[in-house]
Parts: sequence; C-alpha cells; structure tokens
Amino acid sequence: MFKRLRPDAGESVTLFIDGKPWSASANDSVAAALLASGLDHCRTSGVSGTARGPYCMMGVCFDCLVTIDGAGNAQACLVRVRDGMHVEIQRGRRELGR
Repeated sequence: MFKRLRPDAGESVTLFIDGKPWSASANDSVAAALLASGLDHCRTSGVSGTARGPYCMMGVCFDCLVTIDGAGNAQACLVRVRDGMHVEIQRGRRELGR
C-alpha cells in the first residue's frame, strides 16, 4: 500500500508501535512509519468504532490521531519519529489533557 520513493533514505530509528519494535527512517513522520509498517489504521472512531488511517498527511483532517509517549490526540503526520518513541493506536474517544 505504501512505498517509499527513496528506500535508502538514511539512518534508521527504532520505535514501538503498540509495544512491538519497528524500524523507521529517521526522516519519517509517525504516520509514514505506521503506513510503512503495514498498519492500515492508526485510530478508531469514537462514534462508530470504524478504523481511520492517515489521509491528508499535512495536519488538516485529524484522521491520524495517535498516542505518543503517553500523550493522546497527537497528529501522527506532523510528528517526526525518534529513537525509542512509543506510539499507541488510539481506540475510541480520548479526552484532551489525558
């Protein structure tokens, strides 16, 4: 589904997606790393429970909300990966500030 234009995009980092280690390019956004890892969604809707995935990749649509290092409602397309980062698929509605 997702293919890098330049597969040799430089150094890699390890991040943890729902507790599992994944390798990503140091230049990836969290959304790009999720797509490259083969995941088809990064959150579920708080209303219907349907799977939602990165859509616009520029911070407009809010379909890529994830929990990063314990902070919820982070837009995965706007955050660059870093070594040791913990990303969790966001399930359902999450209150701000929690």
